[in-house]
Amino acid sequence: MSDGNIISARSNWLDSLILSFRIVFSRWPYLSIAALTAAIFWTVFSIFDQLLFFSPIVIFYLPADAVTGFILSTLSSILLGIIVSMNLYVLKHSKMKMNLASFFSGSTVSVLSSTCASCSSLGFLLVSTFGGAGIAASTFLSNYQTPLRVLSIVLLIWALYSIINKLSQTCKIN
Repeated sequence: MSDGNIISARSNWLDSLILSFRIVFSRWPYLSIAALTAAIFWTVFSIFDQLLFFSPIVIFYLPADAVTGFILSTLSSILLGIIVSMNLYVLKHSKMKMNLASFFSGSTVSVLSSTCASCSSLGFLLVSTFGGAGIAASTFLSNYQTPLRVLSIVLLIWALYSIINKLSQTCKIN
């Protein structure tokens, strides 16, 4: 591929991204779904990472060694909100009926990997429930938490790319 073709492909994808965002997020229900989903998952991830506490008062504490994980979980939450909202838009406005699983497969895998990466503090529950297998799972999650979060962000970006392609190919612009 020549440099001109690469720039053209990037420009086309960027144009598709901007157009997709304008189509979906020009309607307030989809914007509110994205914001609500991102806020819920940000809260859940912050609780799992022991950054957000509700007792005796609401406190958010971010130690220096948790900044990378916080940035990755915040990015995951935002991407997740965008993807869920765009998936709902495509589901509602699709010209042809598609399998529901095809819409949510990338998002579901990303949510699961992102949630598992954030649940390292859930290790105590795993240990008490599954014994030795829980210890192994907890150790794996805490040792590979950052790479799992990066993998979940990659999967979310792939899901975003996929939904943008579906929006540009199969949805009618209203």
